[in-house]
Amino acid sequence: MCEYGPGPTAALPGGIGVSLLKVYDIEAPDGLVGGTPHVHLACSEGYYVIAGSGAVQTLNPKGFAETPLQAGTVVWFDPGTIHRLINGGGLQILTLMSNSGLPEAGDAVLTLPPEHLTDRDTYLKATTLTGEGEARTPSAMARRNLALEGFAVLRDAYDSTGPSALEPFYESAIRIVQPQLADWRRRWEQGARRLADETGAALDALEAGKAPHLQSAELHQIPAPTELARHGMCGRLDVYDLGPRP
Repeated sequence: MCEYGPGPTAALPGGIGVSLLKVYDIEAPDGLVGGTPHVHLACSEGYYVIAGSGAVQTLNPKGFAETPLQAGTVVWFDPGTIHRLINGGGLQILTLMSNSGLPEAGDAVLTLPPEHLTDRDTYLKATTLTGEGEARTPSAMARRNLALEGFAVLRDAYDSTGPSALEPFYESAIRIVQPQLADWRRRWEQGARRLADETGAALDALEAGKAPHLQSAELHQIPAPTELARHGMCGRLDVYDLGPRP
């Protein structure tokens, strides 16, 4: 059972979610600075780069790529695209997430080595952060480094066998998230789907020369983030949470 936030009237345009992301600036074992490689299974995600520079590494059935990022760059990717952010210096991003921010609310599986993906309990044991505040940083970096091990294995396997190399990881990720799917569906129904249906109803009304929805127009706002500097997968997050909460 989930308790909901401010209510469906508070949904952002298109039922998206947003967070301000300051990408980790701690060096990884491979010498690069940045975040944790992971995948979303149901949601697309986009980046609008606010400041700094870096890159996003991606791996999907079309192969590996590294896309440069700088202030003003906009990139987005589909579900199934494994991604890792590289911080070249001061990289800050406004993340744009489908389904009311579901990528930060459950739709994410890290690229851990296969022995940590055998079942949901094993996965959670390897990915749950410990400590509070700054004391949480060591476990966040240990989780990142473990995911980088699995990411390297996936890249090597893709180089050897092509797109089929990703199938075992995708299958494991599906098993891990299946217990969450009812909550995901509820978030989608009260967010993106509801807003799309409302647009359809507005178009129908306009075609009939009417516009009753204009009588309920108002301004919505979030005066400040609902959480500051949360340890996320890619960095520190200032979160604007309007979706269902466990």
